Amino acid sequence: MPPAVTDSLDIWAVDSQIAADGSISVDFLLPTGIYINLDVPRDATISQIKQLLWKQAHSYPLFHLLMEIDSYMFSCVNQTAVHEELEDETRRLCDVRPFLPVLKLVTRNCDPGEKLDSKIGVLIGKGLHEFDALQDPEVNDFRAKMRRISEEKIQSLVGLSWMDWLKHTYPPEQETVIPESFQDKLYSGNLVVAVHFDNCQDVFSFQVSPNMNPIKLNELAIRKRLTIHGKEDEEVDPADYVLQVSGRLEYVFGDHPLIQFQYIRNCVMSRTLPQLTLVECCTIKKMCEQEMIAIEAAINRKSSNLPLPLPPKKTRATTSVWDISNPFKIILLKGNKLNTEENAKVHVRAGLFHGTELLCKTIVSTEISGRSDHVWNEVLEFEINVCDLPRMARLCFAVYAVMDKMKTKKSTKAMNPSKYQTIRKAGKVHYPVAWVNTMVFDYKGHLRNGELVLHSWSSFPDELEEMLNPMGTVQTNPYTENATALHIRFQEYSKQPINYPPFDKILEKAAEIARNSDNAAMAGRGGKKFYVVLKDIMERDPLSQLCENEMDLIWTLRYDCRENFPQSLPKLLLSLKWNKLEDVAQALLQIWPKLLPREALELLDFNYPDQYVREYAVGCLRQMSDEELSQYLLQLVQVLKYEPFLDCALSRFLLERALGNRRIGQMLFWHLRSEVHIPAVSVQFGLILEAYCRGSVAHMKVLAKQVEALNKMKTLNSLIKLNAMKQSKAKGKDAMHTCLKQNAYREALSDLQSPLNPSVILSELHVEKCRYMDSKMKPLWIVYNNKMFGGDLVGIIFKNGDDLRQDMLTLQILRLMDILWKEAGLDLRILPYGCLATGDHSGLIEAVSSSETIADIQLNSSNVAAAAAFNKDALLNWLKEYNLGDDLDRAIEEFTLSCAGYCVATYVLGIGDRHSDNIMVRKNGQLFHIDFGHILGNFKSKFGIKRERVPFILTYDFIHVIQQGKTGNTEKFGRFRQYCEEAYLILRKHGNLFITLFALMLTAGLPELTSIKDIQYLKDSLALGKSEEEALKQFKQKFDEALRESWTTKVNWMAHTVRKDYRS
Repeated sequence: MPPAVTDSLDIWAVDSQIAADGSISVDFLLPTGIYINLDVPRDATISQIKQLLWKQAHSYPLFHLLMEIDSYMFSCVNQTAVHEELEDETRRLCDVRPFLPVLKLVTRNCDPGEKLDSKIGVLIGKGLHEFDALQDPEVNDFRAKMRRISEEKIQSLVGLSWMDWLKHTYPPEQETVIPESFQDKLYSGNLVVAVHFDNCQDVFSFQVSPNMNPIKLNELAIRKRLTIHGKEDEEVDPADYVLQVSGRLEYVFGDHPLIQFQYIRNCVMSRTLPQLTLVECCTIKKMCEQEMIAIEAAINRKSSNLPLPLPPKKTRATTSVWDISNPFKIILLKGNKLNTEENAKVHVRAGLFHGTELLCKTIVSTEISGRSDHVWNEVLEFEINVCDLPRMARLCFAVYAVMDKMKTKKSTKAMNPSKYQTIRKAGKVHYPVAWVNTMVFDYKGHLRNGELVLHSWSSFPDELEEMLNPMGTVQTNPYTENATALHIRFQEYSKQPINYPPFDKILEKAAEIARNSDNAAMAGRGGKKFYVVLKDIMERDPLSQLCENEMDLIWTLRYDCRENFPQSLPKLLLSLKWNKLEDVAQALLQIWPKLLPREALELLDFNYPDQYVREYAVGCLRQMSDEELSQYLLQLVQVLKYEPFLDCALSRFLLERALGNRRIGQMLFWHLRSEVHIPAVSVQFGLILEAYCRGSVAHMKVLAKQVEALNKMKTLNSLIKLNAMKQSKAKGKDAMHTCLKQNAYREALSDLQSPLNPSVILSELHVEKCRYMDSKMKPLWIVYNNKMFGGDLVGIIFKNGDDLRQDMLTLQILRLMDILWKEAGLDLRILPYGCLATGDHSGLIEAVSSSETIADIQLNSSNVAAAAAFNKDALLNWLKEYNLGDDLDRAIEEFTLSCAGYCVATYVLGIGDRHSDNIMVRKNGQLFHIDFGHILGNFKSKFGIKRERVPFILTYDFIHVIQQGKTGNTEKFGRFRQYCEEAYLILRKHGNLFITLFALMLTAGLPELTSIKDIQYLKDSLALGKSEEEALKQFKQKFDEALRESWTTKVNWMAHTVRKDYRS
């Protein structure tokens, strides 16, 4: 395939005809007003194109008016609709990807602020001019505040020592909990490590204490090298060296024991020799100095569009909302573009919510006949006084239509009521048309006033509260052209601004209430007789509903709760009546002890919208180490969507920790950027991304390289999909290799830090090993050589067309299970490989080396596809092929442990679609599962019959391996069963944490996690409402069922294998 055709799907070139020689027609606009059309090589650099243009411009009029060529640079409109100045002239035209093939020659801009703004816009996928165009005071105030935080962070980096810079840029990955099984993997209680020396061939092995720190190992290695080379008397400071993990951008340094470093730990557990390289500090200093140049340049920059906050106004007298005893009212003015059936009757329902709590009865407008526009001018009065409105109260609207049942069926409109949640009343069908939410108080705590236009949303969740969607965003629909619009006006209660009282006034109110209470001394205490009752309530899982009497009891005994059950704070806050200011003032947050971070996560759920509750929760999260924060970052980004205002404790906390640790920074960047295309969070996520880039300018170059590489992968994947039906797999693979050998692709895809793990360097494409897979989305399997000493081949899989966020969630939970098991002294050799969503239905997956699918192992062992799935010896023989003698026993033990872990994990999480291509085994015996498109019991079915009839996969060929090929080896199988039961009981103890983590993901919009009902599966699988004995009995029954019905799995696998063999 000619190179020109390979890139035919670049977006900027779709509308232009690319010649066979790889050239493209580009329009050039000169400063003199002269227009030149020129065919240029599409893979030429900007510098080369400028030279071609200059040569052509000689023959055009007014050339003598132009300055020297170096005085100019090109600008274009890029894919984010931003005017981008092409300052870096080593880039290729096909990588710049202008929106249209038009380049304008402009005088070289000397304003560094504008250049930085342009680079940030390209990097985050959203032009900063979009924020300026909003002219929103909240946006401007937030940008100014985040700018100050970012600039303070940059200032703090100036003058860092090379060691402090290393801690910030490449923080060591550590695990403080040491599993009990760890000692068994050591050599006579010692750790064996290999130490290489940078820039030479010297390598030495050492047997050291696992508690030795890195500096001591430095000293040992240096002394040995000097002795070998006869330089014993030479003085060398071990602090002038740093240990680097061979082949990775990962360092082992500091005062921590070697055994706490994750890399060392993983090597010991997998029985491989840790390979470290001793690097001179001058190498690190050079890296540090290069970044310091970029940092110092950033300090001197001034943004072209600094969004300064509005100048402070003269202090005006304000009224406290607590002084307004009038009922809360709004005026429903009119509606536009209602988009309903002509014969339908249209209503607007309005409700006041605090989280999921309805503060008073909902109000329904008068009905109108279905047409596009209508005027109501109707006052909606709520049964709550203004003084009782909580700070985070939200006003929720729903436009819905009422139709006769028979008429609904005859409708010819595009809208189909049956696809939405409908309510049937008195022979009528009520179906939602649009919804929209807004806050009652603005971001400054002022009660809203004046007129407001609310552009609504037309997509609905599975669960609605009386047609309302309180969990939905408070942002209005930015696509206003076709959106239903409601015009409302807030009632005016005072000529002065009405404010919600600050926290100190709330405390004063609580003290006043306490003084005026007759039984203040006894309030909140109940004595021993209520202890057992409270204990029973507090031990319930987060999904258990509290009845009215229980909530009253919790609130009455709130001081007992604080002293005896501090972890009960979420239940106390749910018991608080948020529509009574007296209760709100007595929430006790200021005297509540700090919760453990894992317990505090629940307070970031939608049920707890109060500003001070969320600030308290974030205060608890500050106790988290960077490693623990990384574990929960996925959920913390999702709950940003529950924040009604841009400036909140959570966004500040995440930005602060990201700017302090580049590993967290990269994770946060991709979690945010992968969803910046979603209209409801586009501004919020874009602003946090902008703030991170401004505070981590040196990191931008690394991230920009990753963005460029992913764009190339997406283009290549689109090309392969386009041609997959037209050519054979072999020809498609050849075309892929031809494409990857082009300079534009080779340069874009080489020498970058992996988005999956910044420690891994994707240095050089191994083109011959690259391929694409057979599944529908044609994932790319990209393989890299590693130029760093000691580096192995690295594989990544790029997927375009699948939403990887559900896989990310499942793998995160598997990683957490692994941590919890290890904390309890059980290492079940789980392999939660890397997975990262990087954009709209696109992302990367780590390719696990030395592994095969069960299907391939079985298929390769049999001449008949239909018989392959029933060959119980295939798997054991495959392990024997790669493991001899004692290695085979270790491989079987590895298989036994990992099989137990995944049996329990897949049962608890309800993971479906477990065919033989979704289960893999490494050559060392480690079993692991892949592809988590079906979770929480959403098993595949056909004609209403579930394909999977077993709780988890435990086939006889698995048991054959566990029993070492000896039928009736009850000891080995009994130990395997014991592993499963122990692992299950450990997870049960942390059931509340799993429920919380899934609940925090409800806002992500995952296809199989849309409502609390989906999470009910976890409660059932973990038997959270039962005693430990009952739960264990339930699991034993499921274990026996999996064993008894395993023949159905083999039948399914046979069908899958036959289909696979037929397709190939």
